[in-house]
Amino acid sequence: MSETGKLIVCATPIGNLSDMTPRAVKSLKQADLIAAEDTRNTRKLLERFKIETPMTSYHHYNRVDKAKELIEEILSGKIVALVTDAGTPAVSDPGEELVNMCHERGITVTGVPGPSAAILALSVSGLKSGKFTFIGFLPRDNKERKAALAELAEEKHTLILYEAPHRMAKTLNDLHAVLGDRSICVAHELTKVHESIHRGTIGELSIYFSKNEPKGEYVLIIEEPDAEALKQESVQKWNSIPVGEHVLQYEEAGHDRKTAMKLAAKDRGVSKRDIYKKMLEEIDENVDI
Repeated sequence: MSETGKLIVCATPIGNLSDMTPRAVKSLKQADLIAAEDTRNTRKLLERFKIETPMTSYHHYNRVDKAKELIEEILSGKIVALVTDAGTPAVSDPGEELVNMCHERGITVTGVPGPSAAILALSVSGLKSGKFTFIGFLPRDNKERKAALAELAEEKHTLILYEAPHRMAKTLNDLHAVLGDRSICVAHELTKVHESIHRGTIGELSIYFSKNEPKGEYVLIIEEPDAEALKQESVQKWNSIPVGEHVLQYEEAGHDRKTAMKLAAKDRGVSKRDIYKKMLEEIDENVDI
């Protein structure tokens, strides 16, 4: 037992055990306890690297109560290592609950970096990676799923999603309906024997997976929306309301008339003079004769 307890968030391989880092092996050996999402999966890893540290199960269904027990272990002076089934813990993973609770209790939290399926998939996708939004898994509940998909349509950056094989076809169809036929990279079973990278449009891969049964785990990288297309969509939205109403919205937000007209002109892709002229026309149209 160590004099000062702490939590180590320890990344492990996402498939190929050769990706295990020496530091990760050392950290797991020095820990007093390993909190594993599935002890059966983690046992294979421990046996491979001759790690004899005892394990305890920590997963989605016991994450709150078990986190309290683990915190008590840490407060007593033990070092607890948190691992997930594969990759980096606490990212779209129940481990975030334990990490958050440790911070709330003032417990030291440190990490051992390693593989992440999301980042690896992004790096091999060839799609823009300067700005991206990590989504994780879409909700299973139809109502929540519909709301989440609607939010995706508003995102302006590259998207990263995880998906299970039995939901791949539905997810691709839903994405096609909401996002259109953007470019997409589907990474399958990364670092494993049957790894594959599929690049095309959402429509093309929707057809592909309707003919080829999905198996294993998938990461979807979807290109950011076309900037010009977004601009035209915005212009069309603003053109659907009177110019006077458009300017008034900015005035009500606290801008003076001059600034409000300038902002409205930018939204519509026209000059401020055009906005002024159109406002006069609307006033004349609304004058009762």
